[in-house]
This record gives sequence, structure tokens and C-alpha cells, in this order.
Amino acid sequence: MMEKKMYDLVIIGSGPAGMGAAIYAVRAGIETAVVDRSPVSGGQVLTTYEVDNYLGLPGLSGGELSERFREHADKLGVTFVTADVQKIENHTDKKIVFTDEGSLEARAVILATGASHSMLGVPGEMKLSGLGVSYCATCDGAFFRKRTVAVVGGGDVAAEDAIFLAGICQKVYLIHRRDTLRAADTLQKKLFSLENVEIIWNSEVKEICGEEIVEGIEVRNNQSGEQSSLAVNGVFIAVGVVPNTDAFQGLVQMDEKGYIVADETCMTSEKGIFAAGDIRRKPMRQIITAVADGANAVHSVQNFFVSQCSTL
Repeated sequence: MMEKKMYDLVIIGSGPAGMGAAIYAVRAGIETAVVDRSPVSGGQVLTTYEVDNYLGLPGLSGGELSERFREHADKLGVTFVTADVQKIENHTDKKIVFTDEGSLEARAVILATGASHSMLGVPGEMKLSGLGVSYCATCDGAFFRKRTVAVVGGGDVAAEDAIFLAGICQKVYLIHRRDTLRAADTLQKKLFSLENVEIIWNSEVKEICGEEIVEGIEVRNNQSGEQSSLAVNGVFIAVGVVPNTDAFQGLVQMDEKGYIVADETCMTSEKGIFAAGDIRRKPMRQIITAVADGANAVHSVQNFFVSQCSTL
């Protein structure tokens, strides 16, 4: 069981947003604890084979970048607690964070549990994740310059990914299980105008093939049942993202997709509760924007503490 004490701030999640918040909080003299169900910090970054767009640290693997984040936090003396958060109670004078290892109390809470990419659930996907299987075209697309890739999905993100990749790849297959896309009309018009994009309708990826890297995919037409093989170097899966907000249902305002409603200040609908990173409703989800959210959230926490003092 964890030690019972009152913290100034509890941060839930130790991905880039949580770690960024922790570093800013401790440097500001805020007594902080970071709670994560995993003892290894990093969140989704850990599944990234190589990060080439984080300022000043090109070419690091996701694991290496996560280690850098954790080393920085450890050097500053950030307190880490390994536990699975089950719910939070919001009281006027404090927040109580209930976990499977006990409870913590704090004056403020930052929610930074991120989001999870929806998976296809086909053979080879997990094995080759980070080795040609990606869930972020803007993160990993540059590694496939002048090569052949496949995008799986039919919504705005899939269309945007295919358009982006078409600008740097030799060939892009867009594989969609229906005969029409769900993407916005403007995106579809742009997509259909690209000569190096081929759309494979009414089809589903049944297997991602390769021993150490992606070498191809098996595709099945769900109308005819015909199965074919495509030689590709990368597979970008864009079939949805799910925010990790189950434990916070009813606590703060969320949109229809489950993302927490919070602007650049990271303030939620409840005083003293803030949301940072991919868990927040926002147009762009990248490592650098998550870290920035962490800093913004702590700035808002400081303002919240000042407002509390002024009302005493």
C-alpha cells in the first residue's frame, strides 16, 4: 500500500504529457506524485521504433527518448507511484485518487493517460509494430521515402495519411472495407487526384507479413472473397483512436468520442482538474504537443493555487 499523504499535485500518466508536467511542477516547487499503472514511463512513445521529429534529439528510438524523459525526472526527484487508477473523487478542498494500491490526496490533479490506437487485430500486427507497422504517418512517414506503403482506413485520418504519404512515397495503397470513404469531400477530391495512390475498395487486411520487418500484406475482398498479396514496406493503420478516459467518466466534461474538453490552458470543466496530452480534445497529437500540454497544465495549476490563496 502506498504512503498516505497530501500532495500539491498528482499527475496520472507518465507519457510525454505527464513527464513534461512533472518536470515543470517539481522545478516550480510543487510537491508532486506521478501515478502510472506501468513501472516503465513513456506511454505510446515506447512502441515507436524511431523518433525523428523531436527537436534536438533526432534518430532516437521511442524507448531511448522515454529513458531520457525518465532520467530527467528522476534527477529532479520526481516521486513515481506504480498503481492503476480506478476513480477520482472531486471535493472542494482536495481530490482523492483511488487506485488498486490505495489512495492519494492532492490539491490538484492532471489527467495525462493519453489515448490508444485502435488495432486491426490481425496476425503480424503486434510482432511488426514499430518495424513497418505504424499508427502515425506524420511521425514515421519519412522513414518510407520513395518506398511502397499501405494505409488502412476510410475516415479523415486515413485520407490525410494517404495524401501526406503520397508526397514522399513511390506508391500508396489505401485499403478500405467499404465502397465509399467517410472522409471529408475536400480530402477525397485531393486523394482521388493523386496518381500514385490506389484505393482498394471493399477489402480488409487479413495478415501483415514479414520476419523482421514488414514485407507485405494479405488482403481479402469482403464481397468476392478473393484474397491477394501486396508487397509493401510499411503499413499505416488509421482505424481510430480511443482516449483512455474510462476511469474519469462523470468527473469532467467529455465530447462524444470520450476526449476531455479542455483548451490550451488544459483546464477542464472542474476546478483543480486539468487534462494534458492525447487525452485532451485537440487537432494534433504529437510528442512535442503533449510535452507542451504538460507545461501549460502546470502553469494553470499554479494559477489555480494562487486563486485558492486569494479566496482564503
